[in-house]
Amino acid sequence: MPAKSTPKAKKTQIKQKKEFNFPFEKINFIIIGIGIAVLILGYICLAQDSVDGFTPTVIAPILLVLGYCVIIPYGILKKPRKVETTAVTSEQTTSTAAPASAVSSNIKTKA
Repeated sequence: MPAKSTPKAKKTQIKQKKEFNFPFEKINFIIIGIGIAVLILGYICLAQDSVDGFTPTVIAPILLVLGYCVIIPYGILKKPRKVETTAVTSEQTTSTAAPASAVSSNIKTKA
C-alpha cells in the first residue's frame, strides 16, 4: 500500500511550487521608459499648430509607430541574459596556455 502523506507535507510541497520570479529586470524598465519618452515626444510633435508642416505629418507618426510597435514591445519581450559563471571557470581551470615558443606565426621577419 502506498504511504499516505500528511497535510503538512502537502503544504510544504505547495509552498515550494509557488516560487515566483519577477520576469522584468532593470534593463526592461529602462527600455520601456525610453519607449514612453519617444511616445511623449511624438505626441508633442503631433500637437504643433501647423497642419501642413513637416514635423506633425512626418516625424510625429514615425516616432509614435517606433514607440508603440518597436521599443515598448522589445522592452516587454527582452529576456535577461543568463550568467554562466560556473561553466567559464571550469573551462579556464582545465585549459592550459601554450608556451610562447610553441605558437607559430604567419608573420615573416626580415633577417
